[in-house]
Amino acid sequence: MNVLVTGGARGLGLAISLYYLKNKHHVIVNYNNSEEKAFELKNKYGDKVTLVKADISDESEVKRMFENLGSIDIIINNAGIARDCDPFDKTAEDFLEVLKVNLVGTFLVSKYAVNHVDKGCIVNISSTNALDTYYPESMDYDASKAGVISLTHNFSLYLKNRNIRVNVICPDWIDTDMNLGLDEEYKKSLGEFLKPEEVAKVVYDVSMDENINDAVIRVGDNSVK
Repeated sequence: MNVLVTGGARGLGLAISLYYLKNKHHVIVNYNNSEEKAFELKNKYGDKVTLVKADISDESEVKRMFENLGSIDIIINNAGIARDCDPFDKTAEDFLEVLKVNLVGTFLVSKYAVNHVDKGCIVNISSTNALDTYYPESMDYDASKAGVISLTHNFSLYLKNRNIRVNVICPDWIDTDMNLGLDEEYKKSLGEFLKPEEVAKVVYDVSMDENINDAVIRVGDNSVK
């Protein structure tokens, strides 16, 4: 199978790419700023990996990315950013940047991917922050991830007659380099962090199960008390 993973060269995206590679699939790794890590993956796995550079928040780049791709079986909308800070320090530009990458990017990739998918599936990555683990510092991120859940339901309905399944995974905090800057005491207060490989396995299992469609799947047990 051909699998496209956006943001597939680092963090959770890398874990997802590696999980599919381990299971003998061909992985198309989308990256934007993580060029060095992307080429490390390519050098290690050779023809099993195809690299495609594109800023998923830029429609022209997304459109161009798909012009060079053939048939795809699975789309993993993983790429995302966070700009956590005090709400009163957030500007409109900061807020919109997060929405543009996390929400609009997921929309754009899904929009242009569907013409390359025949009876395949889309798996979106949201967050428990879209369900019940809210943090004022990340309200832009939380809003974007709630939007991803809404996109999932809408695309699932829209693509039903094309036999394309659409599901969304909502992980809790994940132990990736995205969270390296967190204060250790604060990090402990957040509960147990998931390993990227744990989430990658759920993504893989959901993508392979033809009976799962339009599902919101939580991974992790932490919630705001």
